[in-house]
Amino acid sequence: MAVERVAQNRKARHDYFILDTFECGLVLTGTEIKSVRAGRVNLKDGYAKLEKGELWLMNVHISPYENASWRQHDPTQRRKLLMHRSEIRKLSVKIKERGFTLVPLSMYIKDGRWAKIELGLAKGKALHDKRQSLAEEDAKRTMAREIRNRQKV
Repeated sequence: MAVERVAQNRKARHDYFILDTFECGLVLTGTEIKSVRAGRVNLKDGYAKLEKGELWLMNVHISPYENASWRQHDPTQRRKLLMHRSEIRKLSVKIKERGFTLVPLSMYIKDGRWAKIELGLAKGKALHDKRQSLAEEDAKRTMAREIRNRQKV
């Protein structure tokens, strides 16, 4: 099971509390999958939306494929996500709770064939939560640095 990470949304973990993660397939056109394989994806402003029992990926930018002919895809068009119906039902119950959203965390190619996206069930962070998580990360970094320095001596 080889996984080739194409894009990652680092800002999502800073802006949201990630409560659960899900793996979804993507419905892509030929030029879109070629751009994804080339790593020309931006997940920063993306989110997933539930409409009429189907899951859609919104606002994710997949750049046009440079070597394509005159027929290109729209870079920010909505794309259908593939999940089992039972998983979508469970998600819809959680999304209807106040303040929960689905954000893309990463996109990758699985087994050299399939484009997959990792969605996170997320709740937004307030400003003080963001500051607190930055302070915790900084403390972890300094502790690791001190441990490394003591091992060298």
